[in-house]
Amino acid sequence: MEPRRPRILLCGDVLGRLNLLFKRVHLFRKSMDPFDALLCVGQFFPDSDDGIDEVADYFEGRSAVSIPTYFIGDYGVGAIRFLSAASKPLAARGFKTDGLEVCPNLFWLKGSGKFSLLGLSVVYLSGKQPSEDDGRGRYSEDDVGALRALAEEDGIVDLFLTNEWPSGVSTGADTSNAPSEVTDLSGTDPVISELAKEIMPRYHIAGTKGVFYEREPYSNDKSAHFTRFLGLASVGNKNKQKFIHGITPIPASIMSPSEISARPPNMTMSPYMHVEPASHASESLKRPDYPDSQYWRYDTSQKRQRKGGSNGEKLCFKFTSSGSCSQGMTCNFRHDEESREHYLRNVCFDFLNKGKCERGPDCKFGHSLTEEGASVSQNMQPHSGQGGRERTCWFCLSSPNVEMHLVLSIRESYYCALAKGPLVPNHVLLVSIEHCPNTLTMPSDTEAELEKYKRTLCKYFNKQAKAVVFFEWVSPQSPHANLQVIPIPLSQASNVKRIFKLASKKLGFEFEALKLDTSYCEGRKQLRSQFHSNSCMFYVELPDCSTLFHVVDDKKFPVQFGREVMSGMLNMADRADWRNCKLSRQEEEQMAREFKEGFDAFDPVD
Repeated sequence: MEPRRPRILLCGDVLGRLNLLFKRVHLFRKSMDPFDALLCVGQFFPDSDDGIDEVADYFEGRSAVSIPTYFIGDYGVGAIRFLSAASKPLAARGFKTDGLEVCPNLFWLKGSGKFSLLGLSVVYLSGKQPSEDDGRGRYSEDDVGALRALAEEDGIVDLFLTNEWPSGVSTGADTSNAPSEVTDLSGTDPVISELAKEIMPRYHIAGTKGVFYEREPYSNDKSAHFTRFLGLASVGNKNKQKFIHGITPIPASIMSPSEISARPPNMTMSPYMHVEPASHASESLKRPDYPDSQYWRYDTSQKRQRKGGSNGEKLCFKFTSSGSCSQGMTCNFRHDEESREHYLRNVCFDFLNKGKCERGPDCKFGHSLTEEGASVSQNMQPHSGQGGRERTCWFCLSSPNVEMHLVLSIRESYYCALAKGPLVPNHVLLVSIEHCPNTLTMPSDTEAELEKYKRTLCKYFNKQAKAVVFFEWVSPQSPHANLQVIPIPLSQASNVKRIFKLASKKLGFEFEALKLDTSYCEGRKQLRSQFHSNSCMFYVELPDCSTLFHVVDDKKFPVQFGREVMSGMLNMADRADWRNCKLSRQEEEQMAREFKEGFDAFDPVD
């Protein structure tokens, strides 16, 4: 029996006309089978103050949203007023890529992201093209970079939501009966064309043009499935253009290969085969140019390795962050191995890309290419971009880059996850939900939860005849707080303190010891008193509940110190570098399943 297809309504620019929109939705639902969700593209808020009261009725609870509704296009009159309050919890919780509920049944999709809706894979880019005149309601370079990274993931995207139309979408299509606006390139965006070409969605839905256009399906260059483009008009438009449209797609994840590759008779070639790259066609995403002496002031070697085909100087974010780029030699940005090495040592991407960072003291990353510029601690993947670190950080649960299959348990202030490239099986991390550089700068009222997590992990591993070692490299430049949790055989527990003290002497320093306690609570209070926000520290919490710490004066202190000592003690010297211990996605998922099966009885969530 064929599974029930999700029934989705699509809508163009709402412009604050929520009464008319939901009246039309009601008619749709009354005349047909019930629809499951409504997705709105284009400008959601009104153009003038006249529509503010109508929007306020919904946001403030006087009118009800009758269907789960998701919107992008968070700009227009009143947007700041109604969304600023909804943004406040983000500092503690991170931004949810499946939408922030701003009132019952109404979800705000901010920036860019990917989520699952009724089994459908949905990707979105909110906002208009960047502009120097007005940054509000504009997508950022980070938003685009995040989607390019998502395009590399396995699986087919069912729906791609954008505000503006992709440039050239009507190329190769029959436009004889289409409105003149369809072939008019004004108000289109070449960046979205490139994203559509890379993401290859089954449906691409856009607004802002003010007309309805259902393009003939087109083929994708590197995939068996085809894409349908839908442009929708604005709600209540004077020309009576269609602004709401219903679809019932089967999720690609449950389709057979033959269903995926089936071709409609009116299919055309991709309209983006010859579209001019966004980096040349649009100045909107370009950064200001700097003289060579400023831009390359740090480059004394002049060894700029260029694997991509670009003759420009801008770095490719995808290559710099992941080591690969699907565009290869056709990429219009530079693939530089040396810059990637600096990036992996936690150097700020903006600093690498243009020689300076505009975030100033708010930036959590290094602004030096010397060895002390900041090295990324084990398991940390650095990130970049203005005003959106939480969205691009590999540890923030809100980020599209977070690997949720590694997450084992989530609480109010911390979550537990399997380490990437684990030293030993069940090597886990305790990670702050708040985007914070280290656990010692987390609010003091979160300590009780962290202590409970640690006690629970100790009990869990004790059942397996294992002791636990906790350690953390603390630095203002650390990308995101994470406490390493290493289970070891009980027979090795008494050796940990001796081995760490021997290792410290080899590096020319001695650990200070905190008094023995029956728990780690008192020790952490003393650690907080010893730590200053601008200093660096390494500490290790031992199986006997005592703590060793060292305030680091020499910034060349190895940030992998804890792992190196543990790997030596366990006779696993070849596993000192986490990159040598990477597992496949399937192996990680299996390890996570096995851990959760055993940990459920101990999990503090219960």
